[in-house]
Amino acid sequence: MVKIRPIKQQDDFELAKIIRTILKSYGLDIPGTAYFDKELDHLSSFYGQKDDREYFVAVDDAGNVLGGNGIAEFDHANHVAELQKLYLTDSARGHHLSYRLLDTAVGFAKGAGYQTVYLETHHALKEAIHLYTEYGFTDLGHPLNNGEHSSMDKFFVLHI
Repeated sequence: MVKIRPIKQQDDFELAKIIRTILKSYGLDIPGTAYFDKELDHLSSFYGQKDDREYFVAVDDAGNVLGGNGIAEFDHANHVAELQKLYLTDSARGHHLSYRLLDTAVGFAKGAGYQTVYLETHHALKEAIHLYTEYGFTDLGHPLNNGEHSSMDKFFVLHI
């Protein structure tokens, strides 16, 4: 049984490895992607700095990290959060775990007072785009407020 819980410091190394491995497998180990985010090696610290941020980790019965996703502020004035770093190991894919992670993150965003969830992705991440579309995200066609990841070329929002 897979459990979803808030990130702990001991998860940082494994999550950074999962994210970098997946991005590299798609040729996205380039500037302007999460691969080079300064907080990637210390996600627990980054998400723990503010009450309106959280990163959720999926772990199996043995405690192995399977992936996760985060919510952080994007545009406070307009109540917009950003969905960040939704990645799963190959073995965890295909079991609807992404939907469970999205449910958890979106629920947190709503509880934190956000009204919209924004995300940036890349056209090469076809599985992710399918997931977001199926979940109800709408393709914006352009970045919101000049997003941080300049190599991303697909932009979605979900009104919650």
